[in-house]
Amino acid sequence: MTFTLINPSTGVAFQEVSRATVDEVDAAIARAVQAQRSWAALPPVARADALRAFARAVEDHVEELAALEVRNSGHPISSARWEASHVAQVLNFYAGAPERLSGQQIPVAGGLDVTFHEPYGVVGIIVPWNFPMTIASWGFAPALAAGNAVVLKPAELTPLTALRLGELALAAGLPDGVFQVVTGQGSVVGERFVSHPGVRKVVFTGSTSVGIGVAAGCAAALKPVTLELGGKSANVVFADADLEKAAAAAPGAVFDNAGQDCCARSRILVERSVLDRFMELLEPAVAAWRVGDPSLDETEMGPLISAGHRDTVSSFLDGADVAFRGSAPGGDGFWFAPTVVLAAPGDRIAQEEIFGPVVAVLPFDDEADAIRLANDTAYGLAGSVWTENLGRAVRVTRGVKSGVLSVNSHSSVRYWTPFGGMKASGLGRELGPDAAEHFTETKNVFFATDAS
Repeated sequence: MTFTLINPSTGVAFQEVSRATVDEVDAAIARAVQAQRSWAALPPVARADALRAFARAVEDHVEELAALEVRNSGHPISSARWEASHVAQVLNFYAGAPERLSGQQIPVAGGLDVTFHEPYGVVGIIVPWNFPMTIASWGFAPALAAGNAVVLKPAELTPLTALRLGELALAAGLPDGVFQVVTGQGSVVGERFVSHPGVRKVVFTGSTSVGIGVAAGCAAALKPVTLELGGKSANVVFADADLEKAAAAAPGAVFDNAGQDCCARSRILVERSVLDRFMELLEPAVAAWRVGDPSLDETEMGPLISAGHRDTVSSFLDGADVAFRGSAPGGDGFWFAPTVVLAAPGDRIAQEEIFGPVVAVLPFDDEADAIRLANDTAYGLAGSVWTENLGRAVRVTRGVKSGVLSVNSHSSVRYWTPFGGMKASGLGRELGPDAAEHFTETKNVFFATDAS
């Protein structure tokens, strides 16, 4: 069985990709179980060397991987190059983990007590279509570093870079079976990761509704799971902020990757006294946002991923108070113009994740009101606070229930710092210096030394 890939910028089908059966998934897991034993038994330096070789292979193929992402996902080429380079950087960062992953010696009476970080075994990683390469690497790099084997399921719409990464891993010298890519439906491949006893941990990135089902299945199997789910992040702009800088940065915070980003600052909360001025500054910034052919270096935003998703995004504008829009190409492809909407807190457009280039602007009256509105959704993934008052920045960031926040910036992801959400945005953390430990279980061993 196969499924057809469609180029989002042209709407034209261009490739068939295999759709795995349950038997094929089981065979991949069986290979991973066998390969993991020898992989985990390697000296830490040998695993580190293998991951560095994998990173070099990715670095040598950045342009190829970027071109695949442009065609398959519609990402602008400049973004796709960054994403491919990011994969190599993540691999290099976690290549240091095998030699750092040490346990403890704990003082006890009558003997010696030590802890070991033991790999789970096989990790099943399920990644979404919005950032296929980068999000995959956040799971497979630390999992491999900790001595696990990985079976990776890319999104059905965007499997090409994952498949190529699997080939590069083999070419770089990773043992056969240690890192496998299995394409197909979530209802087949993903559900088998959850139910198969050979998969001992699951990492899922995707919608909150699907994540709840993954969590329930893992709970039934007493299987640990990391979930990175949806978001409805707030971009909070106070009257004392540098309004010109905040307005200039706002389009990139929500329209990057056509808004198909769980960290997108899709709500702009503006102190009421400067709302009119902020909107005056925001309109030309949105108009200047370059939407078009993703193969061109100057393009800042490409198309949405599919016609169906474009319809979903459009549905949020029914009855909405559109303040202004940017531009987008016409004709073929799944294009959508960047859109700014005035909203009230209870509006659907201010509560639900749109996953498209639409931002809702809401006024607030004071600091307490800003925190209340920022927390007034089910989600808690990312967010930004713009203010020149250091005390206010500390108070607001501590008050907002989100896992990743930035002050006078929209930076959400750095591979050397933890990433993850609160509330309906997920469970657990990815990235950062401790990520490899999250792919291990702690074993405690006591050695009696009492001569008697």
